[in-house]
Order: sequence, then structure tokens, then C-alpha cells
Amino acid sequence: MIKIPSCNFSILSYWRTGNSFSLFETKRPAGGYGFGNLPSLPFCRGFCTKRDNSDVLPFTELVEDHLEPKDFFNILSNEGVQFYAGVPDSLLKEYVSCVKTFVPENRNIVTSNEGSAIALAAGHYLSTGKIPVVYLQNSGLGNTTNPLVSLTHPEVYGIPVLLLIGWRGEPSKKDAPQHTVQGRLSPNMCQSMDLQYSILPSYKEGAAALVKIAFRHMRQAKAPYAFLVKKNTFSLYNELPENFDLVDGHYYKLAREDALRIILSQLNNSDIVVGSAGFLSREIFEIREQSLDKSHSSDFLTVGSMGHSPSIALGIAIEKKNRQVFDIEGDGSFIMHMGSTVTIGSKQPKNFKQIVINNGVHDSVGAQPSGAFSIDIRAVAKACGYRSVFYADTAEQIHDTLAKLRKAEGPALLEIRVRPGARKDLGRPTASFQHSKEQFMQFLQN
Repeated sequence: MIKIPSCNFSILSYWRTGNSFSLFETKRPAGGYGFGNLPSLPFCRGFCTKRDNSDVLPFTELVEDHLEPKDFFNILSNEGVQFYAGVPDSLLKEYVSCVKTFVPENRNIVTSNEGSAIALAAGHYLSTGKIPVVYLQNSGLGNTTNPLVSLTHPEVYGIPVLLLIGWRGEPSKKDAPQHTVQGRLSPNMCQSMDLQYSILPSYKEGAAALVKIAFRHMRQAKAPYAFLVKKNTFSLYNELPENFDLVDGHYYKLAREDALRIILSQLNNSDIVVGSAGFLSREIFEIREQSLDKSHSSDFLTVGSMGHSPSIALGIAIEKKNRQVFDIEGDGSFIMHMGSTVTIGSKQPKNFKQIVINNGVHDSVGAQPSGAFSIDIRAVAKACGYRSVFYADTAEQIHDTLAKLRKAEGPALLEIRVRPGARKDLGRPTASFQHSKEQFMQFLQN
């Protein structure tokens, strides 16, 4: 018998049984593990049936695996994948960076939202017959619901698409509250949409085997398939390039946090602030913490629900007509649900002021280009009925244009262009979301 000494770890192994994979888990007994006549399992990791010169075998399960992005890219390429679309995610940033290196821009498209990515991928499949890949954070699963159940579902058009879903808020893993709820519900959401899924293994052999199973399912069932991707599944691909601050040929000196500091310093005690998801709301929180009274009561920080801060601000502006309401959001947020601009323009709220801080990238999830430098945000707002639009990219211009924005009749928009990036020690809001909501509602009533 091969004797394996006691340890504080469980043994986790995948092995092939027929056409599927099984997970083998054995809890540590008090006296250690004892195994005799172990079968030869082609995908069993960490065990060996051949006795060496020692009675103690290496515990390869104790070595954390990371899937090399290039290896996974090659695995998918061998299945015929040529097209990618999606919204970047921090858990997928290493792989998306790899894709950006090897795939032409017209075949790796960052979309405005996740539902658009599914539709775009469907168009690729219809024209080529090849299965595309859509990448997203699980917080974007809601945006995929309509096209997944009314377009790609096998009972409708039956269009296979492989989804790579970053699993933020994975159960038993510490994460921000807005991710914790989404992480717990993600498997059930996949099931409710009849979306077959697996957890992507963090080693090459396991990933390759499950990819074969996924593609066989997609080809036979004419249905989408999803991989839930845990934190640290992928190894580091590369660091940010030296010209990281240069986005689509544009460079701006001002940092977003500095712009926010100027904005908040020029608001008065009755002004209402709604901040969008990402680094922006985290920076607003820390700026308030550094103030003398440390008050956050005037701010509603939309830490989740990316793209919906303008609609929240509109709902408030309609009810609080005698107070100025400032929606402060990033370019990715503005683009994700740009249709709200039409609603705002049509309702003409005079007290609605929108500030879009545009750095041209999805900053908090890997700095993938958002496409915001390729469009004219101010022209979009003007075309949708905004009364006034303004622009700034220096501290002096922000001071001047913010004064004009305050005096202007809304709806009005100020675009501020800044450089990408955030402080490495940038924290998260420490206040309870429920407590912050109650304080904010009380502030609105005063």
C-alpha cells in the first residue's frame, strides 16, 4: 500500500469516466490517506500507480495551478474559434489581453453591453457557421437574458455561443457585497436560462478536455455553453504597456481622482450626487472620507448596476425639482445603456446635470478600450435633446465649465477627458450599503 502522510488539505482530482469528468474529493482521515491498487486514470491529477523509491508521493494538489492564457487561446483556436466579443472583466483580463494580442480588432470587439455581445456573436455564427466566444463578468448575466432565451436558445434559432463568465462573488470567497449576491445566484441564473455550464479548470489538460465536451454539446444541441471562471484561474499574461496612458492616440494629463476632487469641492450642501460603478464611486467615497465632516449623505454610489446611474439620477431629479442632481459616471457606464440619454432628453429635467469622466477604457477591469474616444459624447447628448454640453480636460477648464454647468438649464452634460489608471491603494466603500441608503434618503428629505 502507498502511504500518504496527513495534511490539512482535501484531495481534489478530475478523472475521465466515459464522456464526462467526475470530481473526486476525499477528506483527510486522522491517520492520513491509504490507497492500494490505484487505477491508471488519464486525467487523475497528483496520484501515480507506479511506486518509486519512497513510500511518500508528491502532493501536486498543494501546488496552485494557473491556466496559461496562450494555452487556452490555442485550445479554443483548435476548435475553430475566430471571433470574440464582450465586456471586459477583472477575472478575465489576462485572457482578454492575450486575445487582443493575437486577434484582429474587427474580430475582438468590446461591445456596449453583454446582450449586444451575444447578438454580435450570433451574427458571426450565422455568416460563418463557426462558434464564437463572448466574455463577460457575471454581473452582466442579466443583460444576456433576452438574447439567450429569445435568440440563441435551441428552441428558438439554436445558435451556439461559448460564454466565458468571470465568477465574481464566488461562494466562500470574500468579495464586495454587490458581487456576493450575484456570485451566489450565477449558477442558478445559468440553469434558469437552460444554459449548460462548467467551472473552467485552472490547468491545461482539464481545460482542453472540458472544451471538447463543451464544443460537442454546442454542435450537437445547437445551444450556447458557459464556463464559469474563478478568480486566479489564468496566470499573468503581461504587464501594462509603457504607453498605457496613451489611448487610441490620445493622452490626457489629469487623473480621474483629481477631476473628482475639483468637482466635489464646487458643489454646495444641497446638491445631490449619483456616482456610477467602478473606480469612480470608490474615489468619491475616499475623497469624502478626507473631508472635514466625512459626510457621504449627499452621495448615492451605484457600486453595481453598471450603466444605470443616469436613470437613478433622473428619477431623483423628477421628484426634487428645486435641487441640482449630478450624475457622475465613466465612459463605459455611459455607453452601456446609452438609451437612457434619449429618455433624459425627452423629459427635459431642468435640474439634471450629467458629468461623463472619459478615459477611453474600462479602467477597473483591465483597461480594455471602451470605444468612447471614437464617438462624440457631447454630440450624442445634443442630438438627444440636451440643452447644453461642455468639455474640459484640465483642472482650470473644469473649474470654469462646472460653474457654467451649474448655471445652465438642464438637461446638460459635461465631458471631462482624463488619463487611465487609479491609485494602487484605492479602497472600497466601508460604510454599510443599507446605512448609506438611509442616510441618502434622509438627505433628500431635508
